[in-house]
This record gives sequence, structure tokens and C-alpha cells, in this order.
Amino acid sequence: MTIQPHRTIRFSFGDSPAMADALLGLVIGGVKTATCGAARDFEPGKAEPPVVGRQDIVLDGAGRDRAVIETVEVTHRRFSEIDERFARDEGEGLLTLADWRAGHRTYFERNGGWSDDMMLICERFRLVEVLPQ
Repeated sequence: MTIQPHRTIRFSFGDSPAMADALLGLVIGGVKTATCGAARDFEPGKAEPPVVGRQDIVLDGAGRDRAVIETVEVTHRRFSEIDERFARDEGEGLLTLADWRAGHRTYFERNGGWSDDMMLICERFRLVEVLPQ
């Protein structure tokens, strides 16, 4: 059996150039070590889901390669199952579960819909390298 290497994905966090830059800054600063996305966004023909061991390139708001991250954990959880630790590890806002829920509810409502029982693909990652500007 031949093991296929993981394909590197190039992506930016968030849904706007400003959000991409802000979240990239949190990654580079070591504050953001986790992220999540709606499972619907990873259906066949859409974005590729995270894979443990894969290294991906994070883009800034202008689409430039800025960092390399490696996925260290992938879990599937409903929105309502996100805990305080994961919310803190996402590194956004006030680093509390209540703030995470409010911000992510707004984000998901803006990007296809939200429900408390929606399935999320949750990823923990480590920063491998910051790329030169």
C-alpha cells in the first residue's frame, strides 16, 4: 500500500481581508492555536477538511503566503458543544466562551446560517514558520 502525502492547502482565516490579517496576527503572535468551520463548508467539491499532520500555508488579507501551520488535532463538535478551552485557544475577542459564541454566531449567520446544533469541524494547529513578507 502506498501512503499518499497530504496536499498542502493555501487559505486565509475569516471572510474578509481585514479579518484575515487580524487572525493571522493572532496566529503569528501565538495567541490563536485553534479554529473551526461549519461542516457544510467541507462537503465534497468545497474546501478540503483539515488533516492531522498536514502543513498548510496561511495567507494574509492580500493573498500573500505568510505562515505555515501544522494540524495537530481534528474533532467534530456541535456549536453547543464548544467548551471554554477551545474558545480560548481560538484566541479571538475576550477569550471567553460567551464571547466566542456571540462572535461565531454572527460569523456563521453571515456565511450560510447558524444553529446551536450545527456541526463544526474543529482544528488545533501549531505554527511551524512565519514566512518573509
